Amino acid sequence: MDTNDATLDIIPREEDWRFKEASADDPHRYHEANFYAFNTIVTFKASGDRDAVEAAFLAGRDACRTYERLFSRFLPHSDIARINESRGASVVIARDTYDVLAHSLRYCELSEGMLDITMGSVTRLWDFHRGIIPDQESLDEAVAHVGWQKLKLLDGDDVCIATLSDPEASIDVGGTAKGWIADRLIDLMTSQGLEHLFVNLGGNVAVHGGRPDGTPFRIGVKDPRDASQILGAVSIANGSVVTSGLYERMFEKDGRRFAHILNPQTGMPVETDVEGVTVVGPRSVDCEGFSTTLCALGIEYGMDYARSRPEITTAVFVDRDNVAHVVDKTVPSASK
Repeated sequence: MDTNDATLDIIPREEDWRFKEASADDPHRYHEANFYAFNTIVTFKASGDRDAVEAAFLAGRDACRTYERLFSRFLPHSDIARINESRGASVVIARDTYDVLAHSLRYCELSEGMLDITMGSVTRLWDFHRGIIPDQESLDEAVAHVGWQKLKLLDGDDVCIATLSDPEASIDVGGTAKGWIADRLIDLMTSQGLEHLFVNLGGNVAVHGGRPDGTPFRIGVKDPRDASQILGAVSIANGSVVTSGLYERMFEKDGRRFAHILNPQTGMPVETDVEGVTVVGPRSVDCEGFSTTLCALGIEYGMDYARSRPEITTAVFVDRDNVAHVVDKTVPSASK
């Protein structure tokens, strides 16, 4: 379970909104907006009529606020928080929440046991900012309440319902929701006429239409040893690029490194030879849904797994020696 962005907890303020009109020396004439949501900086870029682009960007920002209020486990009136506080009772939820949870359960089922959205009881015990490790007794107790099968969903004609059978279980969609949100933002803003669109939710990148000159966007693959640098880049005109890595949040204690991707069976950081993995595919929800699993599975098994999933176009694994291992389905296989 990836705890890196498992918060979705801070409602952006009006003064966080920044819109920058395209400059004359920008060859692509991109307008840009930045604001704070989902515990990260959100960036939109698009070319076109200034007023039309800003209106679409504002609609995207408002959608982000709505999604955060639905999906944050820290906001007391959100759907996720109400499910977690239900003590096993059924909870009426928004259709968007149902959709996020249904997608999340699918990725849990496909994850070889490496992703579980009911890890809230475990993730709350860890503090990767202050370097706090939970004691074994607390960890064992928390792991006993982990199990995505405990969450049951009902999609009725007029109402959606979620039931968490274990009163002590806790849902956290921080490792799955941003991909779903990125896809929705692309759909929303393209429906308002934007043709060349770039959305970045703090590392979850989704794009549409390529650059105005007909070339694809180039998205950097971060260097795990120095996140300000890149090891390479992937080209994409339509789709998504999502990265998951141990380097995103970790600390060292008594000579041992503790990274934020946790094993649902033990509650401890996963043991893997992957430092980071970048997943490319048509849908951001799939890229994010599989990214943590690929990172946790390790390079050899993870590459085989990536080859088996039709939702994944390309996967770039970076090992401890900063060497990239690539699964690229866009390159035709050599004829035998």
